[in-house]
Amino acid sequence: MGNYRNKKIIYSINVTDIQEVAQEVLDRKLNKEEIIKIKESIGDYLDWFQAIENSINKHITTDKHVED
Repeated sequence: MGNYRNKKIIYSINVTDIQEVAQEVLDRKLNKEEIIKIKESIGDYLDWFQAIENSINKHITTDKHVED
């Protein structure tokens, strides 16, 4: 049961998301071959560590006190 929590997907991007951006940027939908190309490289442009760190900093307070 504990493994389920560790493997639960927190955020994902689907083809609809890609098509919405393509429609806005290119004013058209992507074809199957173009979607495959995007799918293969989209992770190269996502800074997941920074996204997680930013979210932690926004929502989690720490008890660490810096002394002067």
